[in-house]
Amino acid sequence: MKAEGRNAVLELLKTEKTVDKILLQKDAQGVLLKIFAEARRRGIRVQFVSREVLDRESADKRHQGVIAYTTDYEYADIGDMIGKEESLIVLCDGIEDVHNLGSILRVAECAGADGVVIPKAKSAVVTEAVIRISAGAAEHIKVAKVSSVNSAVEYLKEHGYWVYALEAGGDSIYSERLTGKVALVVGGEDSGVRRLTREKCDKVLSLPLFGKVNSLNASVALGIAVYEVVRARLGT
Repeated sequence: MKAEGRNAVLELLKTEKTVDKILLQKDAQGVLLKIFAEARRRGIRVQFVSREVLDRESADKRHQGVIAYTTDYEYADIGDMIGKEESLIVLCDGIEDVHNLGSILRVAECAGADGVVIPKAKSAVVTEAVIRISAGAAEHIKVAKVSSVNSAVEYLKEHGYWVYALEAGGDSIYSERLTGKVALVVGGEDSGVRRLTREKCDKVLSLPLFGKVNSLNASVALGIAVYEVVRARLGT
């Protein structure tokens, strides 16, 4: 597993995860020197290499002068996410685009979510690209991989969560008081939240749309929704 880019590597170094080595561009300056100093403090092996080497090792040549090599990503158990009085969990129902998954992890982490749930099949998984796109948020938020989103919905309901599907045709999200234990289900880019999953949720919530385009990007819709949860918690 690799973490690429300055933010992704900086966030990785804030965690307790094992970093095997770091490749740094030879003429490192600024933030790259900060990464070097933190790596030395932690006793992590650093190799200074040319940009050509980094380009060769990088998945898409967007490494920003640094690549860190780690052990494989460790998924959490959904049970580890269960919170107390105020809790927020995000479930992804068929998010197959790595950019959307990375953005969802970043939004969820910034909003203080307790975790993100993804299915084992027909879903993007946490890769180097997802970690980079999440700006390192994937290193700070729990991600559980489950065999069935529907089973995860039932499990959360059994543990006191109100589970909401974010989908067109539901009640306005602005009419719901999103306090206590809340789980939000966001659907795939093309299919949305699947019918059976919607039926298992407590309620379907929608965002009002006033333009000519009939849907929002999954991560954008989730961003609006999770901050409605934040707003409700703050009592504003």
